[in-house]
Amino acid sequence: MVPVYNEQAALQPFVERVIAVMAELPDCRFELLFVDDGSIDATREHLRELVQRDRRVRALLLSRNFGKEAALSAGLDAARGDAVIPLDVDLQDPPELIVALVARWREGFPVVLARRTDRRSDTLMKRASANWFYRVHNRLADVQLPDNVGDFRLLDRRVVEVLRTLPESRRFMKGIFAWVGFKTATVDYTRAQRESGASRFTPWRLWNLALEGITSFSTAPLRIWTYVGSAIAALALLYAAFIVARVLWHGVDAPGYASLITVVLLLGGLQLVGLGVLGEYIGRTYLEAKRRPVYVVETQYEQRDDA
Repeated sequence: MVPVYNEQAALQPFVERVIAVMAELPDCRFELLFVDDGSIDATREHLRELVQRDRRVRALLLSRNFGKEAALSAGLDAARGDAVIPLDVDLQDPPELIVALVARWREGFPVVLARRTDRRSDTLMKRASANWFYRVHNRLADVQLPDNVGDFRLLDRRVVEVLRTLPESRRFMKGIFAWVGFKTATVDYTRAQRESGASRFTPWRLWNLALEGITSFSTAPLRIWTYVGSAIAALALLYAAFIVARVLWHGVDAPGYASLITVVLLLGGLQLVGLGVLGEYIGRTYLEAKRRPVYVVETQYEQRDDA
């Protein structure tokens, strides 16, 4: 299952490499399910040609760009195999690892994770932000994310069926994958350079994805601001007692403007941050209450048996 967005140059090399890998598993029937997330280049035309040439290729076309999390959900809903492997088309995650994933699955593991042991192909900022995110998320959330594990993994049909029952429309798939549980094995690999194109995950999109992950699986930010408010209230009471004592001892004095404006701005800023955190959760509740579908399928390409 392969989500794609504006990846016209990467499709053919990816298909050739995956088919070569699957030749090492002659007893496995497979299909390549592409989910086009509203591409605006020639990706859809290339997908149509691939489907016409090879009946093992199937393509699901979404009506617009819904985002990778929605595309992954669409792929899980449409996949038909006994096991499903989400895989990016850029070939940074090597298809050759599929053989090892299938081997562990046959040993009885419903979930087999592909873990990156070497991420030197990623930028320094991306490595640092990923490490920061995993540490913060796992400290705040009840659901622990495995370090350096992306969407590349094998999921047994039983796991896929459980994932399909989850009703939320705002989705953080790494957290959802971890939430369902099941007996898990891990296969290590070194991440390669991207074969073509460029990543669409800008720092801003990565930041929003991190917020999505933390607010999806933890209410700790709300509790933190309860503690912050309690601490500030306690400090305010202590300071009030200090002022009363000083007035009784030295008489009435006029507090300075600088200290007053500093305290007002500090408390105002903290209140706005607290409202922003609360707004994140209220916004999620508002969007979930609409019960809109995660994605909309425009059409699909596949060779039918009666064609």
